[in-house]
Amino acid sequence: MGVLWTLLLAASVVAAAVNGRMAALTGAAAESAGKAVTVSLGLVGLLTLWLGLMRVAEEAGLVAALARAVRPVLRRLFPEVPADHPAMGSMVLNIAANLLGLGNAATPFGVRSMQELEALNPRKGTATDAQALFCAMNTASLQLVPASVIALRAGAGSRAPAEILGATLVASACGVVVAVAVSKLLARAARPAGEG
Repeated sequence: MGVLWTLLLAASVVAAAVNGRMAALTGAAAESAGKAVTVSLGLVGLLTLWLGLMRVAEEAGLVAALARAVRPVLRRLFPEVPADHPAMGSMVLNIAANLLGLGNAATPFGVRSMQELEALNPRKGTATDAQALFCAMNTASLQLVPASVIALRAGAGSRAPAEILGATLVASACGVVVAVAVSKLLARAARPAGEG
């Protein structure tokens, strides 16, 4: 990503220089930096509120309850992962945290899940079907409460920042269904003839 951002920045400077618009580029950069600081400061309070509420939910056992609800589904989606393996536990916690919009809390569980799935991998360094499926599901990330987006909308002055709950749920559910379907289809297509 660093290379991509560097190339985009260099291209914008070259385009501004060629078109004689360096002053406009400098002004736009300064204005955008100022807006970024303003939005960031406005988000601090809102994100703190949401993360605090989610922490209360976690302490109250909501994350554990979601994890219990998700576990049977994951056993069916990942039959090659033993039910008592640490990878299953990490995947359950990752998905439960994502459901609640706790992206920061979900990340360590996602990394740990991939490490544990790699421990089950007979061909180290080549993603297994389970790793590819988990990555696809984690990227699609079904969310019941998109806390970060709600905070961004509130920081931008939205009158009803939470009105996106329904749309987010439908869109993220569609994304997860497609991710699982495509991952399973590709896994089946890649299997040598005669296997499952």
